[in-house]
Amino acid sequence: MAGTVRKYPLLRRSRAMWGSRRVWQPRLVFWAGAICIGMISVMFAVLADKAQALFHAMIGDDGDWRFYLPLAITPLGFVLCAWLAQAFFPGSQGSGIPQAIAARHLRDDDDRGHILSLKLVAGKIALTLVGLFCGASIGREGPTVQVGASLMLQAARWGGMAQARGLILAGSAAGIAAAFNTPLAGIVFAIEEMGRTYEARTNGLVLTAVILAGIASLGLLGNYTYFGVSKETISFSAEWPLVIACGIIGGGFGALFSLLALKATRRIRRWNTGQPLRRALLVAAICGLGVAAIGIASGGLTFGTGYAQARGAVEGTPLPWFFFAEKFLAGLLSMVSGIPGGIFAPSLSVGAGIGSSLGLVFGASTGAAALLGMAGYFAGVVQAPMTAFVIILEMTGNHDNVIALMLASMLGYGTARMISREPLYHALSRVFIAEAIRRRRAEAAPEQGPA
Repeated sequence: MAGTVRKYPLLRRSRAMWGSRRVWQPRLVFWAGAICIGMISVMFAVLADKAQALFHAMIGDDGDWRFYLPLAITPLGFVLCAWLAQAFFPGSQGSGIPQAIAARHLRDDDDRGHILSLKLVAGKIALTLVGLFCGASIGREGPTVQVGASLMLQAARWGGMAQARGLILAGSAAGIAAAFNTPLAGIVFAIEEMGRTYEARTNGLVLTAVILAGIASLGLLGNYTYFGVSKETISFSAEWPLVIACGIIGGGFGALFSLLALKATRRIRRWNTGQPLRRALLVAAICGLGVAAIGIASGGLTFGTGYAQARGAVEGTPLPWFFFAEKFLAGLLSMVSGIPGGIFAPSLSVGAGIGSSLGLVFGASTGAAALLGMAGYFAGVVQAPMTAFVIILEMTGNHDNVIALMLASMLGYGTARMISREPLYHALSRVFIAEAIRRRRAEAAPEQGPA
């Protein structure tokens, strides 16, 4: 064997290279980062459920005087979250997905550090939990993307890896995969939503991160489907009007949400220019009061992520016909308030409500209609049809409705493109890119002044 090594110097060089710390250290750090994403995502999910449960235990049932506590708790919680986000964790506001998208476009590591960092990991998780504890209509899935991207970018710094854009993509995909236990959806999300200019050389990074984060999640929670296992089968020949209606109407409402969110966010940002902190807190208080009023009017159904309502609809329990409109408004107010929190789970809940209402109109089963409504609305909000139907297939464990869900997603996407041509996350990401440019110019101005 020794003679073989002497005879083939390339083999000796290869063995020396693979035994080098310089080769193994980046890989080990990357693998550890992916596993950490899975473990932190599971911890985040457990704490988010506990925060919601504590809120509902605190307010009691409809008819109890405590049921009106959100009129005080929710606005105060929104103000606290907005203040902490502005004062201590700038860059943590909103979903977290726009920050990850913006970081892929930024070239300077310092600029990325303002929106992806370990400090923001702690702030994002803590403030999202506070938001859920005070009844905000937000989800943890978008924040998990920012957390995953931040952890992977930090791993890149520690491991001396240069592929920052690819690692942000891998961390984002791992976050989605671990948050929903949907590895395929994590990969599709990375390709379709996060990386509109996807590079094939990042395939290995994304797959490895998703696998390792998934293994960590499975090890802690076991294998599960997010909404349970759906047995509903959509009879395409009999229910094609329902498929079309859910796609077009769901997509229309999804586009309306996106359009209103972008317009409101821009107007609030312009209005906040004079007194940014004071006015941001005022907006948060007004939005929190609105969310509280809607939650009380709905009997408590619109508080939190909406996971229980969506799962109930998927399992065949009809939702009140007006639920989707109330949840739509609660989600919109929570988003424009400026507090940290995502829109994934609330959007799926709104979509399930739209499908449930249309199911009553068409005389179809609630479970099937809820699945189609979720696909149409979610595709309309994020304008990512592949992610929409793949994530719903994986979350329900039902692969009998692939074509119907594909059609509803495509109709939702097509309808949304006619109403709002700006994809929500990408439009919001430009805000963070613009802030990085302004910060650079402000830093450069004092240096240029004396000259």
